[in-house]
Amino acid sequence: MVVWVFWLIAAGVLFVVEMMTLTFYLLWLSIGALAACLVSLVLPDAILLQVLAGSIVALGLTICSRPLVARFRSSRGFKDTGTEIVGRQGLVVEPIEPGRFGQVKVGGDTWSATSIEPLGKDEVVKVVGRSSTIIEVVKWGDMY
Repeated sequence: MVVWVFWLIAAGVLFVVEMMTLTFYLLWLSIGALAACLVSLVLPDAILLQVLAGSIVALGLTICSRPLVARFRSSRGFKDTGTEIVGRQGLVVEPIEPGRFGQVKVGGDTWSATSIEPLGKDEVVKVVGRSSTIIEVVKWGDMY
């Protein structure tokens, strides 16, 4: 199989995974893989140059996008919906065991969740923390 096909597949897979995570880091890697794909079309035997081109493009996009994202987040009217979830009430839809993920419905959204205590289905919980896509919950009424 031709090398550019591998780069194109890698770019596609990274892009699809990015669409599921919405972090933008995999988007830059996907664009880097596309850059490597373009280099491989011109120089199919220069694997090191392809990797280098893809890495430089991905790193450049990551570095250049940080100030833009920081400016966007500090702009007037920007609201991160994820920070509003802390302190809200939710309902366990899949049981949670310590060290394992479960599912909690908060408002109309379902989140992957962790807890330091076992929680059964249909228990009412309070959101006490959030990472990018995972929330931390405790039983409603429990205090830290």
